[in-house]
Amino acid sequence: MKVEIYSDIACPWCYIGKRRFEQALAGFEGRAGVEVVYRPYQLVPDAPEAATPHRAWLAERYGPQSVAMDARVTELGRAEGITYDFDTALHTNTFLGHRLLHLALAEYGAEVQGALKEGLLKAHFSDGADIGDRVRLTEIAVAAGLDGERVAGYLAGDEGVEEVRAQLAEARELGISAVPTFVFEGKWAVQGGQEAETFRKVLEQVAAETSALVQAAPDADSCADGACAV
Repeated sequence: MKVEIYSDIACPWCYIGKRRFEQALAGFEGRAGVEVVYRPYQLVPDAPEAATPHRAWLAERYGPQSVAMDARVTELGRAEGITYDFDTALHTNTFLGHRLLHLALAEYGAEVQGALKEGLLKAHFSDGADIGDRVRLTEIAVAAGLDGERVAGYLAGDEGVEEVRAQLAEARELGISAVPTFVFEGKWAVQGGQEAETFRKVLEQVAAETSALVQAAPDADSCADGACAV
């Protein structure tokens, strides 16, 4: 089973969704046969490359309610073992990070890409790191298992730019307008950072559906609870 997760590095719900999905996957009997890959999505594609304080940006965008928004996410994240530090978090463009995730998947595989995704999310939300800074990105990539010289050279050039832009366009064509969105087997989709139990049920449903498709009806089409066809 292939699971493609459309998410942004600067999306707090994507971090929560990642943790909850991983919890569900850990308890899924068929987990050894599940490949998880991350696809790019940008909530703020026109965000500046120069980092600015997250608090100031969010207040400008959402007003006084922004403080309550961060507080709610912080509380929910704590239950998933995530430490959100919005006082030090920085608002910046995430395109470089998505390019790096593309490199990780292409040259190192899904497992390393997953480790890099975790590193980027932690750096952004917990460590107050500038994830638009090439030096910091290289450090995060090396910690995830990528070669430092390869990463530095990659980020200094334009490798992966067109590929990531194409994937961002594909997400729009698929109708994805919010993240995280989990796409199972290119057919079923679940949107949002659902509870782990919901993800577990979806994994079981998709496994049952794909097994039935192989055995009997190639054109059968149904949705798991909480999911819909892409």
